Amino acid sequence: MTTPSAKRAPRPHRRPKKDPARIVAFRALRAVDERDAYANLILPSLLREAEQKGMDRRDAALATELVYGTLRLQGTYDAIIAACIDRPLREVDPPVLDVLSLGAHQLLTTRIPTHAAVSATVELARAVLGEGRAKFVNAVLRKISAQDLDAWVQQVAPPYEEDAEDHLAVVHSHPRWVVSALWDSLGRWQPAASGRAAIEELLRADNERPAVTLVARPGRATVAELREALPESEPGRWSPYAVQLSEGGEPGAVEAVRENRVGVQDEGSQLVALALANAPVEGQDRLWLDGCAGPGGKAALLGALAAERGAVLVASEKQPHRARLVARALDGNPGPYTVIAADGTRPAWRPGAFDRVMVDVPCSGLGALRRRPEARWRRRQDDIPGFGPLQRDLLRSAIRATRIGGVVGYATCSPHLAETRAVVDDVLRAEPGLEWIDARPLLPGVPALGDGPDIQLWPHLHGTDAMYLALLRRTA
Repeated sequence: MTTPSAKRAPRPHRRPKKDPARIVAFRALRAVDERDAYANLILPSLLREAEQKGMDRRDAALATELVYGTLRLQGTYDAIIAACIDRPLREVDPPVLDVLSLGAHQLLTTRIPTHAAVSATVELARAVLGEGRAKFVNAVLRKISAQDLDAWVQQVAPPYEEDAEDHLAVVHSHPRWVVSALWDSLGRWQPAASGRAAIEELLRADNERPAVTLVARPGRATVAELREALPESEPGRWSPYAVQLSEGGEPGAVEAVRENRVGVQDEGSQLVALALANAPVEGQDRLWLDGCAGPGGKAALLGALAAERGAVLVASEKQPHRARLVARALDGNPGPYTVIAADGTRPAWRPGAFDRVMVDVPCSGLGALRRRPEARWRRRQDDIPGFGPLQRDLLRSAIRATRIGGVVGYATCSPHLAETRAVVDDVLRAEPGLEWIDARPLLPGVPALGDGPDIQLWPHLHGTDAMYLALLRRTA
């Protein structure tokens, strides 16, 4: 029996519990921040590593939701966290901010109970930050949990009437300059429906998880075959080769995907390839070129379509490692093809060699923010002019590679006017002997493509990435 004056033994320090889903989510966010990694590339490897250590599918799904949800709504969460601390947000260490953002996402957007979201995030903080910082995380999360998301947004977003773009940037978690650029482009393509409701619909679509879309490569697989193997899947809305997986569907589990007869490809990307393939050419139709082929989705579809007509595809990609991805995508193509590593602005082919040419040029990627949400925070407004010279050079080179009577497709996964219509307009003014083809009739049944002749797809109107396409016929 101890006396009252006896000293108590020190309480042993409790080791934090390691939650596999939240540990993976934190590691993914750190890789995105520290190494400029893309979540869609780094997360699968982290999940495979965790699954080898026993993490189940439920935890893997939670980790995926935490990573993508946090990245999509990072701007909104930053504004809320800033309102809950007594220092500028830039003075918070990035790892601490990542943990706070993960906690804010659980509290404000998921159905995880408040006490569970706070306790699990504080445990994560103990595991990856230490006890002292965990106390700070706990205090901030307690403040965040006092209101729901709508109440917080009403508090931290500036009034729409005072600054519409700032308001939309906070409410829909996009940088202000991206909001402005998307709104300008929407006004160009959908002038009758480009008010507040339309831009909010587009921004909301950017924050929704996109469906996984497969492409049944012609001559190698059919939509009927895919639907039979995937009873809960749906046919694509626009492409005759598209199938949408049900939520939670895993492409890697599909035998035809493993056999390379089916690929994962957004329906917008399929439509761009189909429009080029369907455009009328004058004379022969024997040799096609994909001049910016990496990583190979469009090349695989174009190669299969070319094979059906007895044509040959040449797929060119500047970076050797991406050229290897193109070769992998084309492996098993039903007709002849060639893959080369070459710079499209310094062509390895003679002028006028091709009947059809596609250039899906490097761009800002603002059309694929649903799939790569971190891109909105990584890109800067000053980056946009830097893409223009290369885009123009690639289009000019594609035109020179096309014979008279042949067709060029200029595509980009960005709706920014400086990367789309401005590029084509400039090249058309400088290059004689070109006819602008109306691409809209080449995509029958697809609505809201604008006034033509070029087309712009939209996430909120078409359920696709915001792909742009202009088709040009060389006439002289």
